[in-house]
Amino acid sequence: MRLLLNIIWLVLCGFWMAVGYVLAGIVCCILIITIPFGLASFRIANYALWPFGRTVVDRRDAGVGSVLGNIIWFIFAGLWLAIGHVVTGIALCITIIGIPLGIANFKLIPVSLMPLGKEIVDVP
Repeated sequence: MRLLLNIIWLVLCGFWMAVGYVLAGIVCCILIITIPFGLASFRIANYALWPFGRTVVDRRDAGVGSVLGNIIWFIFAGLWLAIGHVVTGIALCITIIGIPLGIANFKLIPVSLMPLGKEIVDVP
């Protein structure tokens, strides 16, 4: 079932979301000081491609730098990404088939708001 949902997700919205995150990551990596944001954006892009069967957990080694980085990320990118996920999630939930995809989109909101200090792991 996860494979089927991931394939439908990839075709309907996952590919374009991942492309957006990759482009943001490239821009962040061009600017030297924002490389941590770029790496986080690449992690989210990977998660946005194939979200079913994976989840986001807090990293134990994350510290004050992650908190400060997340505040900066929230102001400049996180809020706008979260709004995009909410709008897309609501649009997907309009149809019966899109409900699981909309829920997966809502699942991406916390990591899009605060990506630093997070890790994406497989669900058993």
